Amino acid sequence: MEEILKNLLEEEQELQFTRFNETTAWQLGTQMVEHAMRENLPVTIDIRRGEHQLFHYSMPGTSLDNDEWVKRKVRLVNRFGHSSFYMGQMLKHKGKRIEESYLISESEYAAHGGCFPIIIKETGMIGTVTVSGLPQEEDHRFVVQSIREFLAKEK
Repeated sequence: MEEILKNLLEEEQELQFTRFNETTAWQLGTQMVEHAMRENLPVTIDIRRGEHQLFHYSMPGTSLDNDEWVKRKVRLVNRFGHSSFYMGQMLKHKGKRIEESYLISESEYAAHGGCFPIIIKETGMIGTVTVSGLPQEEDHRFVVQSIREFLAKEK
C-alpha cells in the first residue's frame, strides 16, 4: 500500500504544467473527449481553474449523478491538494473513513479516483481535471494518461 501512495505522489510531481489557461483547458478537454469517443467510454469530463469551470462534457451513458461525483471529487482535491485517488488510498491505508479522519461529510467530499490537481511548476495547484463514469481506478488512469499524453506533446 505504501508503494501505491508513493507512486501516486510521484505522478503529482511528474505531471505538472508550465502554464494553463482557457486554451489549454479546451485542448486537453477535447483530447480527452476524443479518447472517450474512440473507446466508447461513458464519462463526464470536467476541467476547472479554481472554481471557474473551463471545460465540461458528458458522453452518452452519463447522468446527473456523474456531475455530482465531479463536484464531490473537485471539492476534495481543492481542500487537500492531492488527487482524489491518492486521498482514497491513503484513507484505506489508515483504515478510516473521511468523516473519521477529517470531520467532513462523505456526501460533500468524494475520496474516489478521477480528480487530479492541475499543478503549475514552481507555483502550485491552480485547478482540477476530473473524470466520472468508470470504476475509480480507471477514472484515475484515464485522467493521468490524458495529462501525460498532453504534456508530452507540449515538449
